[in-house]
Amino acid sequence: MIKYEKVVNIDKLIILSSMIWHEYWKDYLSDEQIEYMIEKFQSREAIENQIANENYTYYYIYYNRDMVGYFGIANKEDHLFLSKFYLRKDTRHKGIGTRTFEFIKECARFQKYKKIILTVNKGNEKSINAYNKWGFKTIDSVVTDIGNGFVMDDYIMEYNLK
Repeated sequence: MIKYEKVVNIDKLIILSSMIWHEYWKDYLSDEQIEYMIEKFQSREAIENQIANENYTYYYIYYNRDMVGYFGIANKEDHLFLSKFYLRKDTRHKGIGTRTFEFIKECARFQKYKKIILTVNKGNEKSINAYNKWGFKTIDSVVTDIGNGFVMDDYIMEYNLK
């Protein structure tokens, strides 16, 4: 059984995100960049700012009562932005991501959005393949300087709600 819970306790999110980011991004990024990005995007200060000032909402993903991942969405003017979507390695390829995306689509529909937009690392073929399978289309690419000599080299992908 899959359940979702709006994040209230940011401390648990910080621990979970650090564990998953180190596990997931080690194949794509240096340890130094992973640490920098966690501090920049998933620290207490960053998350509190995203929630307070950038219209973010975070959700925990539970599978059989076990916290297995999380996602973050942000309300934008004309779309729902899927900012973070992470599952623990031991829970991938079990349909949890697909079911969670169905929930995210319902969140978007509830907000009366017609599309969901996300960015994904160009080297992250597993996620790109999943997003393509779910119906996302690549609409652009962007290189973003995030400071400290690091960049994010991403595709911008869009899902049109029917």
